[in-house]
Amino acid sequence: MTKSSKSLWARFLFQDRGILPTKRLLAVFATLSLVLLIAALFDISWRFLVTVNVVALLASLADLRLSAGKKDISFKRIIPKEMERGISYTVSLEITNDSAHALAYRFVDDMPQSFVRSFQTEGSIPEHSAAEVRYETIATVRGKYEIEKIYFRFSSSLGLWEKQLTVELADTAKVIPDLTETKQYLENAQQFLMYEGVKIRRKRSGVGDFSKIRAYAAGDDPRKINWRQTAKLHEVMANDYEPEHGKYITILIDCGRMMGAELKNGNRLEKAMEAALTVAAAALKKGDYVSVLAFSKEIKVFVPPAKGMAQLQTILHAIYNLGVDAVESNYAAVLQYMETVQKKRSLLLLFSDVQTFLHDETSLAYLKRLRKRHIFIMIGIEDQTILKRIKQEPLDLESAMLKSMAQQQMLNKKREKVRWEKQGLQLVEAGEERLAAAAVSHYIEIMNRNLL
Repeated sequence: MTKSSKSLWARFLFQDRGILPTKRLLAVFATLSLVLLIAALFDISWRFLVTVNVVALLASLADLRLSAGKKDISFKRIIPKEMERGISYTVSLEITNDSAHALAYRFVDDMPQSFVRSFQTEGSIPEHSAAEVRYETIATVRGKYEIEKIYFRFSSSLGLWEKQLTVELADTAKVIPDLTETKQYLENAQQFLMYEGVKIRRKRSGVGDFSKIRAYAAGDDPRKINWRQTAKLHEVMANDYEPEHGKYITILIDCGRMMGAELKNGNRLEKAMEAALTVAAAALKKGDYVSVLAFSKEIKVFVPPAKGMAQLQTILHAIYNLGVDAVESNYAAVLQYMETVQKKRSLLLLFSDVQTFLHDETSLAYLKRLRKRHIFIMIGIEDQTILKRIKQEPLDLESAMLKSMAQQQMLNKKREKVRWEKQGLQLVEAGEERLAAAAVSHYIEIMNRNLL
């Protein structure tokens, strides 16, 4: 395919600059040709036929001449800088027509292939005016995307010729994990955990680290009165307490091969990241220190511990672009790394595949050392395929064999979980819809029991 033919083909595919005939012009000339062909049967002169064709062509060129110029049209795209995966967002395009001619347009925005969008958008703009065009789009894959161009076609009021533009208009969009569950927890934590049966205990008055003695003020709890200082100074004095120093929460996110298993909405890694962000929001809201470590064969991301809700944005910007690696996860390496970076007692919350983790004997030795200082909980997603096979009725020999194999796998998993739990290591599985709530409920249960 030659360079000129490629350019012509790109022009018809909305990917080049130029002028193209419209369907209306082709229909006009087709109709005119048919009429002239019929008229030719009645002995019409060739001069008349040529004159009619020339007049029609000049009329179409006059229509092209009276259309807006390419330099008279300007664009401005307004797109959210951050978009949550699977959530619909509105993108608007401001089109300004500075010419003295109205125009009809259609355009295609240069959205990535992973974005759900319509093929083209149509409309019209009067002379010396502007229009704002809006369309909906959904990002299905996390990451950072560059949106560079707009492919724009416009014509005059008669619509016989169409001019095409390829406009350089660069924008950047970050697609982050779905934060719906995180927002639900921050809005109403108790309602979020209602189905888990977990209650968040209210902090008792007068507890925490002693800060200072100050003068008693109206509205203070009388139980805070320091009677010794009151008698000495002949003035009512009260003890002042500051909140307890935050606990340390370390969230481990597995990005290995098994986390790429597809679920109803995304894959295991997507659900693990959403649950991890919800747990991080819960811990940061309580005043704890939160750190995040993502790994597969090696360490991919490590966010040092910090507290405050600003840490949630730091974590989000660090992990939003994580993907599944086509390698087996190295649990021993990440647990050995944890021994070097986390010296203080903390809750280690690992999001991974339970089946894979149970068969990694090398990590058990490291966890036995870690549990002397830290609390370890692993949370995974239930294998719905095995559960469906177990519940399936054995109608024939094949289904009976599949059911027995699924039951055997489930028994082996339970046996291994019991062996690990005897070592003080807790392993939890939950459905993909309940993963975030299960993770937060176990975190709150540990906080309520003051295990840290």
